[in-house]
Amino acid sequence: MSPIANVTLNPQANVYFGGKCVSHSFTLADGTQKSAGVVLPAELSFNTGAAEIMECVAGGCEYRLAGTDAWQKSGPGERFEIPAISSFDIRVAEAYHYICHYA
Repeated sequence: MSPIANVTLNPQANVYFGGKCVSHSFTLADGTQKSAGVVLPAELSFNTGAAEIMECVAGGCEYRLAGTDAWQKSGPGERFEIPAISSFDIRVAEAYHYICHYA
């Protein structure tokens, strides 16, 4: 992944699950909202408002979408999609660095 140019960064971190997930929100020049962060080793459950696309920058994870039983793997350069008003579980053995694209 190359650097992202021309962004406005919110310097205040979003900290979830006692620090197991930390992200920073940013806005692209065209107004698109995204966040970049890291999930440290843990098994966590997230709820979504808007649809999201999780893009792995480094590390890896396993995820399970709401209503499914199967865990799927996601590694560097891979993405997975979560519908709006839904949830997903994520399992991380080593730091999972990501960009979250909001739909």
